[in-house]
Amino acid sequence: MSNPLLEQDGLPAFSQIGSEHVEPAIDYLLDNNRRRIADLLEQTEHPNWRNLIEPIELLEDRLERVWSPVSHMNSVVNSDALRDAYNACLPKLSDYGTEMGQNERLFAAYQAVAADDASLDSVQRKVLDNALRDFHLSGVDLPAEDKARYKAISQELSKLTSKYSDNVLDATNAWSKRIDDVSDLAGLPQSALDLARHTAEQRDESGWLLTLDYPSFFPVMTYADDAGLRREVYEAYQTRASDQGPHASRFDNGEHMERILALRHEQACLLGFANYAERSLARKMARSADEVLQFLHDLAARSKPQAERELAELRDFAAEHYDVERLEPWDVAYYSEKLRQHRYSITQEEVKPYFPEDRVVPGMFEVVGRLYGVTFHAVEGVDAWHPDVRFYEIRDRNGGLRGQFYFDLYARRNKRGGAWMDDCQTRMQTERVDQVPVAYMTCNFTPPVGGKPALLTHDEVETLFHEFGHGLHHMLTKVDYPAVAGINGVAWDAVELPSQFMENFCWEREVLDLFAAHYETGEKIPDDLYERMRAAKNFQSGMMMVRQLEFALFDFRIHLEYDPEKGGRIYEILDQVRDEVAVIRPPTWNRFAHAFSHIFAGGYAAGYYSYKWAEVLSADAFSLFEENGVFDQATGQSFLQNILEKGGSKDAMELFVAFRGREPTIDALLRHTGIAA
Repeated sequence: MSNPLLEQDGLPAFSQIGSEHVEPAIDYLLDNNRRRIADLLEQTEHPNWRNLIEPIELLEDRLERVWSPVSHMNSVVNSDALRDAYNACLPKLSDYGTEMGQNERLFAAYQAVAADDASLDSVQRKVLDNALRDFHLSGVDLPAEDKARYKAISQELSKLTSKYSDNVLDATNAWSKRIDDVSDLAGLPQSALDLARHTAEQRDESGWLLTLDYPSFFPVMTYADDAGLRREVYEAYQTRASDQGPHASRFDNGEHMERILALRHEQACLLGFANYAERSLARKMARSADEVLQFLHDLAARSKPQAERELAELRDFAAEHYDVERLEPWDVAYYSEKLRQHRYSITQEEVKPYFPEDRVVPGMFEVVGRLYGVTFHAVEGVDAWHPDVRFYEIRDRNGGLRGQFYFDLYARRNKRGGAWMDDCQTRMQTERVDQVPVAYMTCNFTPPVGGKPALLTHDEVETLFHEFGHGLHHMLTKVDYPAVAGINGVAWDAVELPSQFMENFCWEREVLDLFAAHYETGEKIPDDLYERMRAAKNFQSGMMMVRQLEFALFDFRIHLEYDPEKGGRIYEILDQVRDEVAVIRPPTWNRFAHAFSHIFAGGYAAGYYSYKWAEVLSADAFSLFEENGVFDQATGQSFLQNILEKGGSKDAMELFVAFRGREPTIDALLRHTGIAA
């Protein structure tokens, strides 16, 4: 049969891709790659970059470009048939990856090229250095029995992490609550009521419908006057995919989490590491587990006293103004918003009219254009997976095409929650190939309802800038080899640098004046409102810091301290971490870890600390713009040339020093977050 996945030349034909195309395409490509690589090894007497590495890169790139739309659609237009096809391919892809990583003839050929090819440039050498490291991390040195075990573990892990992710999505989709009397939603802003009405209408129901999608969940926790409703929604959200809550045991990830930790530990030990945390650091900037723990404990010691003061202030405020004797976890966001309004006379709802999405997006393009000298152009008629999706090109000053991207900004059913950037295809330049990078930019904002444009909170504007920072890292690369182009090959604890760096611009008056304007009147943010926004910027920053440190320490410790005889001790370790850093203790039935997809189904296992690690880099990088001017062209060009364009072609610290003139310090982060050094 005709297969659009195999026939694509350029962008994927999303409207033509069906679940029935997925397995045949992957089977064909895996078989073809195996045969072609075997032929190359057999026929290449003196391997070099041109006759061995480049042909293999082309084969791997095609496989990536075919799998990319499948994986993406599984996240954004999930269906049973597509999920089955996706999951059927995971073990096949895992097998293939392990086979290649353990292929001794291939390893020897790469070693020979690294040793003998005198024509290699520095970037090609970085590709080979990374590849040789990854051969070792794939078990190429292991005896046959251990190789087989490594392969079996990899295959099982791919299935388990996918099942974990499926359970979180299914548990999120399974819960909803219909409200017949709008007075039961007292306190919710009109935008949240409009969304709840819109959601009910979409599902052919009457009244107002609440879901666990973030645009529905967040307003309930922040504004709903009914504490019973807040508790009900909180419990449903915090027990997703677990043995507790309204769908107890129906989508339970408990056994999957234990098995994932056990397999990661076993695989790390096979490779000679003491635990999975050590194995994780083989591809990161941090040099040891002790360095990571010292970094996190140091931040916790600096932050917790402030977090405790902030919580005490919140309790006193709730007691004095609302006669609340005991502050429950589902009360924290609600009374925090009341305190924010009391102290700064500001609410997210007051700010939202100034951030219509149809102004924010062009404004963000303008900011990036001023920094890096590029322009953005909408392209009509590009095949996409949903009518909401838009497509753009990035061009340089000379009109040259630098990159392309899809924008999918709104929450909907059967779409994974959160926000992310992923690559559709990676830059590749050879004598035969001229491939520009293409990105998927995905968010879950409230869609336009009630005849109004989509209005974003300032937090959502930050999220948009954050993900676009990842996208720019991917799309503005000038590295020609996919293995180290864009975000590829970048140390995982440095990969958040460009994204967190972009968030800083959302607070600068000079930047906001480019796009922040009332959707009805066109009025810019009044000085008084802007000053209140700035004053409230670090509201409860200590509490937010210790919350992130709780996630990071928990993740690192469950991988560092895993003991096969004791099991994962997941909630035991989480309780210990909370004893050290947390100021708010959730109820015993809280099952946060059961839906912590970043570490159990994403790329952040023993790496969640990367957010804070990279925030040190990003704050310090932005401090140079604070010194020179937020739109200083020389500083912008330096960031472009030393960070964004270089991708993973050099070590992250070397690139940072080239931009900043020195190694990073923590001072700027503490200043930006309002935490005293």
